[in-house]
Amino acid sequence: MFSRVKPLFPYLRRYRRNLLAGGLALIVYNTAKAMIPLIIGGATNDIQRDLSAAKVERLALRLFLTALVAAVALYLTRQIIIGASREIEFDLRNDIFAHLSRQPAEFFQRHRTGDIMARTTNDLSAVRQLLGPAIMYSANTLVFTALALPFMLRISPRLTLFAFLPLPFASVLVQYFGARIHARFERIQAMFSDISAQAEESFSGARLIRAFAQEDAQIAAFEASNQEYIRRSLLLARLMAMLWPTLELVLGLALVVSLLVGGHLVVLHRIDVGQFTTYMVFMVQLTWPMIAIGWVVNLVQRGTASVIRINELMTEMPSIDDSLADPSLFNNPPPASTSQSDSAAAVRSLPIVGNLAFHHLNFAYPTGPQVLHDITLEIPAGSSLAIVGPTGSGKSTLVSLLPRLYDPPGESANAITLDGRPLREYPLHLLRAAIGFVPQETFLFSTSIANNIAFGVPAFPGKEAELEQQVEAAARIAHIADEILESPNGFRTIVGERGITLSGGQKQRIAIARALLPNPPILILDDALASVDTYTEEQILSGLRKVMQGRTTVLIAHRLSTARNADRIAVLIDGHITELGTHEELLARGGYYTDLFEKQSLEEEILTI
Repeated sequence: MFSRVKPLFPYLRRYRRNLLAGGLALIVYNTAKAMIPLIIGGATNDIQRDLSAAKVERLALRLFLTALVAAVALYLTRQIIIGASREIEFDLRNDIFAHLSRQPAEFFQRHRTGDIMARTTNDLSAVRQLLGPAIMYSANTLVFTALALPFMLRISPRLTLFAFLPLPFASVLVQYFGARIHARFERIQAMFSDISAQAEESFSGARLIRAFAQEDAQIAAFEASNQEYIRRSLLLARLMAMLWPTLELVLGLALVVSLLVGGHLVVLHRIDVGQFTTYMVFMVQLTWPMIAIGWVVNLVQRGTASVIRINELMTEMPSIDDSLADPSLFNNPPPASTSQSDSAAAVRSLPIVGNLAFHHLNFAYPTGPQVLHDITLEIPAGSSLAIVGPTGSGKSTLVSLLPRLYDPPGESANAITLDGRPLREYPLHLLRAAIGFVPQETFLFSTSIANNIAFGVPAFPGKEAELEQQVEAAARIAHIADEILESPNGFRTIVGERGITLSGGQKQRIAIARALLPNPPILILDDALASVDTYTEEQILSGLRKVMQGRTTVLIAHRLSTARNADRIAVLIDGHITELGTHEELLARGGYYTDLFEKQSLEEEILTI
């Protein structure tokens, strides 16, 4: 049990003062609660001996004040302990998000988004229940039993022995049902992850599902998963339905035994009526804490199962980190100014010029064959390189290694250098701040166009107008500003989830503007113009030529009109660089590049007819 919840100990230590205050309030509550049977028992004897209205009123007032103290203490107990569990949930959620944000791309290829969402929502809620109600009710039961038991033993050890005789059976029941609840809840949570992943994929691919008329098939598949989730949930519900009545039966037997044995002792004058009343009130008060054990068992088993699932994420350390980074470079923060002049100055202050080199690089994904073979290539600072080649030749893989979205394994670990240093010597925040990256698959957040473009540049108070000007300037370079301004809300237009309201070409141009805005010394465009027409492509390239001057630029292109003006062009086929040179040099060789150029030139001529 304790080994399962050990990952939560740092969070419990962080709020130990809150938990201590809640524990003190809990002791006050149970002390006042334990006084109530004594007051009632004493009142029973006093009324028998001297029945008067004044005495009844005094006893009633005493009972009321005691109950009031108990109520206030109970409120404080719940407020403090349940509040601490909410705070821990808040911290834990932030830590999980921060941990996941540091994970490399490979992590999210192994874990489905829906599964991660289930663990950070449903499982986290179960952990909060474990840290709040489960702790509070367990402590309530233990403290009240510890307070009540001495009084009960003083009244009659024999009666207490008989009254508590059925309770070991309750303990056996709790152990028996607890293990099965844990196993069934784990299966429920696993199914909930599957349902979450299925729903997330269906909603994200809604347009594709409609295009293939697969709505009914998806609904049927989701219904089947939901039916399995219901089936597993009902198995747990049936188990809990057996636990609660069984516990109530055992505790009911304890009350029956108390009544029979206690009544017999009263008849024999071994205890008086007041003592018997006190004892029976104690037994009634103990009934709910004992029954609550069943609910606590459920919460504990659910919570520990969820802790294990969350801990699986938290213990998986990022495979790409700053462990080999040069400590002296950590003093250089990434550029974070919104002023154009300040931003340029911040970029110039970075210890990165932009001289890239690949030295006999080999790369393979963890679960796949080798993708890149003996890549040796230099990209001088301020120059541009275009990479062309057939689909699946490894172009996107090659450029994704530059911002360390993936790391080369083994002997190729230091095969990529930047300004003469291996990439791993640069802190990730510094390296990635120096690179403007437009990925092949454009992702936009469901916020405004302006926020999407300014994603890599934080807004400072008082400089919002300056940032808006820079956003529009970057959008004009990407040849998207006029289209944005034609919409009613302009740059404040909400693009919808993943930019669903925009075309593929519009999303790519917004992504280009987003990469240009921070003014990075290195620019990577991974087939960033694939979704635009040739006229728009030429307009964008015209703006980019000015931006690319003095900036290290790597372009991946399928259309040679994008690649032909680069300083050098590399042809990548099956993970090998087969040709390297300028546009004119490659045409003169008569290889793959020449064939591709002639094919595309012929296609353009046919389109103009």
